[in-house]
Amino acid sequence: MADVVRETGFTSNQKLKDALLQHKLFSREGLSERLFGLLFSGLVYPQIWEDPDVDMEAMKLSSEHAIVTIGSGGCNMLAYLSRNPRSIDVVDLNPHHVALNRLKLAAFRHLPSHMDVVRFLSAQGTRSNSVTFDRLIASHLDRATRSYWQKRSITGRRRISVFDRNIYRTGLLGRFIGAGHLLARLHGVDLTKMAQTKSVRDQRRFFDEEIAPLFDRKLVRWITSNKSSLFGLGIPPQQYDELAGMATGGSDNGSIATVLRERLEKLACHFPLKDNYFAWQAFVRRYPAAHEGTLPTYLKAGNYKAIRAATDRVAVHHESFTALLKRKTAGSVDRYVLLDAQDWMNDQQINDLWSEIDRTAAVGARVIFRTAAERSVIEGRLSPSLAARWTYLDERSQALNLQDRSAIYGGFHVYAKAD
Repeated sequence: MADVVRETGFTSNQKLKDALLQHKLFSREGLSERLFGLLFSGLVYPQIWEDPDVDMEAMKLSSEHAIVTIGSGGCNMLAYLSRNPRSIDVVDLNPHHVALNRLKLAAFRHLPSHMDVVRFLSAQGTRSNSVTFDRLIASHLDRATRSYWQKRSITGRRRISVFDRNIYRTGLLGRFIGAGHLLARLHGVDLTKMAQTKSVRDQRRFFDEEIAPLFDRKLVRWITSNKSSLFGLGIPPQQYDELAGMATGGSDNGSIATVLRERLEKLACHFPLKDNYFAWQAFVRRYPAAHEGTLPTYLKAGNYKAIRAATDRVAVHHESFTALLKRKTAGSVDRYVLLDAQDWMNDQQINDLWSEIDRTAAVGARVIFRTAAERSVIEGRLSPSLAARWTYLDERSQALNLQDRSAIYGGFHVYAKAD
């Protein structure tokens, strides 16, 4: 507040009040951005919400490649190891994600079998998991990561105890999904009944009859007219307006309910439920059992040995993508995975990032990322000299976006280093 006073030069109460209201820090937009930042200071994604199979297809990933990726929940980094890459650098500014990535890597390194890994990382209600952590994992972790998982909450429970219950119901995303289930139940809809469907036709019927009508309810439309309603999906305030503009040509009374319905329709109806673990997490809040469907790529039995053997090729860094690249030598990176991070960046940050990408990119390098809206967020924002050195694979991007089982993003984008 003292900064506001110095900036405005006002001293009277009324003038100061007017200045505070006009000042971005206290404006509705400023408060929204601060709330978004506050929510993202804790664990956000216990499971990363991007389809690694689409990623690996887009990257044409092979054993020759050095990758730099944002960590998030860590599932994709582990899936990439199934292709035996030369190295993976994982970066994340969120210390909770850093600790989760390091824990998942340690589980693959030190648990005795594939079933032990599955039990630890995906099963719910396995009360022995914290004991497994103490006996087989904790001593192999660095001090900071070990302290993180052993820290107790105000209830007296250690953080690691979430693996005794269901870690995927925690974090910002897990709680957002839980709130969605509660909202549906208030309107008489049990979303977990999606698990009872036997075919894509049944999935379509359940969506059309039970889920789609929810988006016409006044309460749902009112909630989704507020920018903060989508913070749990990782959609920052600056992207909300663009999504709102997509809703029926911008005439949807400020609500993005129409866009959300379209995204949820893809998640519910475009892929067989047994093959889409993202849909299981969204509608049932857990992974499928063996008789119900398939696990994520990194937890499939056929990938276990390759992933375990390659875990020592991963380094997890608590820093930004751009900062890490500044320490890399020219031409040393083959693949870059930016998730949806650029949705949060201004033009200067995007150009700083791509300057380092361009400098460190090897011959044939590729960059992949997702956007909340449909169009590529960097088009028209890169400097002409940078843009000229990268080719947008438009048709490939659109085709792979249709295959993305996570379904919540509007666009998937692939760029290749120009010759």
